[in-house]
This record gives sequence, C-alpha cells and structure tokens, in this order.
Amino acid sequence: MAMSKVSILGLYEDPEDGARAMDGLHRAGMDPNDFDVLTGTPYPEGAFGEHVPQHRLFRFPLFGAMIGFTLAILFTAGTQLAWPIVTGGKPILAIPAMLIITYEMTMLFAVIMTVVGILLESRLPNFSTSAYDTRITEGLIGVVVAVEAGREEEIEGILRGAGAMEIIRA
Repeated sequence: MAMSKVSILGLYEDPEDGARAMDGLHRAGMDPNDFDVLTGTPYPEGAFGEHVPQHRLFRFPLFGAMIGFTLAILFTAGTQLAWPIVTGGKPILAIPAMLIITYEMTMLFAVIMTVVGILLESRLPNFSTSAYDTRITEGLIGVVVAVEAGREEEIEGILRGAGAMEIIRA
C-alpha cells in the first residue's frame, strides 16, 4: 500500500540557501522527482541542482504530422474513389489537388499536437495540491517537497538548516 504524501514548502530569500536546501534533500536520499524549485525569477535550468527532466516535445509535432498526413491521404483518396467522376479522360485520383489538402492537414495536425505537447511538457494543468505561497512571485525562492507521512520533521529540519525563512505545509 502506498503511503500518503505531504507537501512542504521552504521559502528562501537567497538563491544560495535554496541551492543548499536542494543539496540537503539530495543527501537525504530523496527522489529527485519529489522536490522542485519554485521561483518567479528566471534562473538557468539546473542552477539550484534540481533534476532537469529530458523534454520530449519534438515527438508531438512529428506524431501529429504523421496522423495528419495519413488522414489526408485516406480522406482525399477515399473521397475520389468513393465517387469516381471521370473528367475528360483524366485519372480518378487528382494528385495536385491531393497535395494541397495533404499539406494543409499535415501542418494542422502538427500544430495542434505541438500545442498539446507544450501543455503536457509544461505539466499544465497542474491539479496537485502542493504547498505554494504568492510571495514566490515577488522574488522569494520556494523549495517544495512531496514527502511520505512520517518524514515531515526530517525534511523540515533540512529546509530550516539551509536557512528557510518560513516553512509551509499543505
């Protein structure tokens, strides 16, 4: 049976303190996927020693383009074969007309899947009930940790030891 997790947020004024908290969580053996840095200031990825997941965004438009291309070929060829109208001895499948629709549907599905991919890779929408404080948008740095029930005191000690000005539980 999986234990329930509690969300703990440590607030820091100094980025060095936030980085120290991340180091302490690494040393405590926490799973890198269970804690993250929240900041309203644009720091480079990995500046706090956080786990930087590999993105898979490039797969979404490729997958969408393949779906759009396949559907366009099936749609255009299927329509022309379902209602074969011979016009002046020309072939039933009009390739130039098919190319236009194929191009448009390929691009349409690639764009739609890119938007879906951006939302998913950005972890939006986020329905988790993790701890948050609006002061993060005003310049504070938050280190949020999802910890199993029973380890809260240990994690709070690590966050306080790194210089947390305040600790919030969700």
